[in-house]
Amino acid sequence: MPKTLEIKWLSQPEEHDYLAALSYLSLLKDEKTASAHADKLKRASVSRYKAKDIFRASQLSLLGISNAHVKKDQQKIQSGQPLSPLLLVRDLDQGKTIVADGYHRLCAVYSYDEDAVIPCKIV
Repeated sequence: MPKTLEIKWLSQPEEHDYLAALSYLSLLKDEKTASAHADKLKRASVSRYKAKDIFRASQLSLLGISNAHVKKDQQKIQSGQPLSPLLLVRDLDQGKTIVADGYHRLCAVYSYDEDAVIPCKIV
């Protein structure tokens, strides 16, 4: 993708993003803790971080463009459709950041520009 293409973002995550975050967090944490994180994410303000920093903090692997969800998000970027901000949770015990929702969006943006600044809600 050409670097001159602007990545557009929604001002706030969509409601289904919070449900996806809760579902994912429920795999990692007990139900009460997962629900508390999801509720805090709804109230959190939007921050901005570079894609490469989110990857470093999350310790996740980059999914390639052969991934259907990454490809779909890359098509959104190319067509000018806004993406939803990421939902992140600091896991101080593990010393990393959990991408509770938005992993595929993160991979799509990173493949376009690792220095891209991504809006996120983080708790």
